[in-house]
Amino acid sequence: MINDKFLRIAGPCAVESYEQMSKTAQAIAENIDILRGGAYKPRSNPASFQGLGVQGLEILHKVGKEIGKPVITEVLDPRHLENICKFSDYLQIGARNMQNFELLKEVARSGKTVVLKRGMGAKVSEWIMSAQYILAGNSKVILCERGIRTFEDSTRFTLDLSGAMVAKIESGLPVIIDPSHATGRKDLILSMCMAACAAGFDGIMVEAHNDPQNALCDADQALSPGEYNKIIEGI
Repeated sequence: MINDKFLRIAGPCAVESYEQMSKTAQAIAENIDILRGGAYKPRSNPASFQGLGVQGLEILHKVGKEIGKPVITEVLDPRHLENICKFSDYLQIGARNMQNFELLKEVARSGKTVVLKRGMGAKVSEWIMSAQYILAGNSKVILCERGIRTFEDSTRFTLDLSGAMVAKIESGLPVIIDPSHATGRKDLILSMCMAACAAGFDGIMVEAHNDPQNALCDADQALSPGEYNKIIEGI
């Protein structure tokens, strides 16, 4: 059952415009606890959309205020941290930066809650050790399982719920599940969210977009607001 202890984070992979963020946020506001949106995007292809930077932060902050919800965005570079802290309530460290130890030290100094995603090739022990870099200066850490790279290619990554539970037990930290990045398939997100809730994890992080087919980032896995709301009802 959804309650105050099960965290619901949702929103677009990337902030594209005020209109896009506002339409998405307004449509899912009743079913989220934190609004997500990337202003700086780490893309494998350098020609892909890299985010709006400070403009994206301003949009995310404004929309969060309008719907009365806190916001979260990813930190890629310590040089961005000062601006991000002005506009974002929570900080996210993405999979590619899980072992960027100097960045982890910097976000720890911010004093804000940090969501640390598991690296796509990281063992549970390495994930927990990365968390220790933040915990050395900041006790507010949430782990996020977002799938790991295996030989299996029927999904984008392999959602390792058993490994995530090991991390929860051994670290004592809250762990949330990101089925969007893990599966890369909209038709699997509901069942994975239900599994996360049933297994006793602490929340979910889901990608939702007002116009998924035309999203500039991760279009294949983005849910429409209606689809996202139905998933929350399903849980």
